[in-house]
This record gives sequence, structure tokens and C-alpha cells, in this order.
Amino acid sequence: MSQPCHTSALLLVFMALAVVGAEQSEERSCDVIGDESSESQMERALLKKLEPLSHMRFNVTVEKGKTENYIYHFRVCREVNSTSHDFGGLVQTDRQNGKTTVIGRINETQVFNGSDWIMLIYKGGDSYGRHCSGEKRRAVIMISCKRGVTASSFSIISEEREKEQECFYLFEMDSSVACPAENSHLSVGSILLITFVSLIAVYIIGGFLYQRLIVGAKGMEQIPHFAFWQDLGNLVADGCDFVCRSKPRNTPAAYRGVGDDQLGEESEERDDHLLPM
Repeated sequence: MSQPCHTSALLLVFMALAVVGAEQSEERSCDVIGDESSESQMERALLKKLEPLSHMRFNVTVEKGKTENYIYHFRVCREVNSTSHDFGGLVQTDRQNGKTTVIGRINETQVFNGSDWIMLIYKGGDSYGRHCSGEKRRAVIMISCKRGVTASSFSIISEEREKEQECFYLFEMDSSVACPAENSHLSVGSILLITFVSLIAVYIIGGFLYQRLIVGAKGMEQIPHFAFWQDLGNLVADGCDFVCRSKPRNTPAAYRGVGDDQLGEESEERDDHLLPM
């Protein structure tokens, strides 16, 4: 084999190994039960909404006496242990013997929601032993709305395994991804108020700069149309004084002094006849 052919073969081998390594290193995500063509737009939208939680890991420890001591490992639409390639999205580890049990797998996912919650279900877990007729386990995770929190309070609520069928593990957690979108539309009144305040600000700032820089005004004269606003203020004050005056304007004074105009002419009648003759 010639040297160029040998080099080309090595390059092809390296490229194939790189592609295989990239495929193995890429984490698999949730696969909704059924054919890909049967997935609804709602399911795709919910899985995309949960994407910010995919890089996070959640653990909770449960200890019941000396017989049950478990740790539950959970990831949102990702494998807990990507190296094992078991699709385990929620895995139980026995702390006494280290045995792991897959509770639910991400390749058998169901997802639906309400106004402020999202329900994520992993089916296809490892089979029960003597419980639930030996059916496969499944995990139900209730994600409730809590604004301002990416994710918190992951905990197990209960394990229903006393039935003949449809047994499940129930978990819950809080996250802002389950919250409905906030309505940011402004009312007509808010828009008018914002517009009015903006126009006033432009008028005051622009008029102030014009009076100061162009006209060269100083002090109070820098206020745009200062004389107009001063006259308007006086008119408003006069109107308030007229309307709000508590005492009528034409009420006479309680006491008036006696003036000369109120004194009559001196009577010509005299009392001289009373004098002795």
C-alpha cells in the first residue's frame, strides 16, 4: 500500500472513532412513549420548557428502620448514569448493599401539565419482585410552580406498592419552569400615563436647556414659559380663594363707629323758656 493510501485510511479510522465517541458522550434525552410522529406539540413544548433543569442532579435519602435505607437519584430528561446506557432517569440505591434499581426510564416518558404544575412520568423501570404482580416500576414527579427558584425541595411523597397493578413512586419538587408566563401587557391607562409623563419630562428638560444655553436665562427664568406658569399660579390661587372662602365677601362688620355723617343737625329748639323771667 502506498504512503498516501495508508494516510487516508488512518484518517478515516480516526474520524470514525471520533464520531462514535461523540455519539457515546452525548447524553440522551426524554423520549415520549409512542412514535416520534405521534408526539403532540404540547409534549414537545413541555420537554423544551424542562430543558433548563436537565443539567441538574437531585438526590433524596429515605430511611425506614433498619430494613430500608435508600438514596434516590433523579435527573430531568437525562440519564443518571450515562456510562451504563440504561436510560435510568430515576434510580434507587440501597445504602446497605449498594444495589441499584431503576425506578423509571427516560425512553418511556409521559408529560402533561396544568395551570401551575408539570407532571413528568418515567415508566419502564425494573420489575417488582413479589409486589404489584411483578410489573415494571414507574416514577411520577410532580413539579410545582415556585417563582424565583430554578429547582428545589426534591422529595419523595410515597410509594404505592400494595395494589395488584399500576403501582408507582411519587416525588415532588418546586421550580419556576412550571409557572405560567406573566402577563406583561400594559393597560390603555398605563400607556397614556407613561406617554403623558414622558412628554412632561421632555418639555421641562428641553425647555430648561433652551432657556439656559440659547436664551442665557438664570435662576427661575430658566423654567420654560416661566411668566405663563407664574400667571397661571396666581389665577389658580385667586380661584381657590374665591371658591374656598368661608366668609361672604359682602358681610358687614360686627361694629362700626359713629361718623359725623350720622349726626343730625343741631335742633333749634331751646330750653330758654325754662329760665325765670
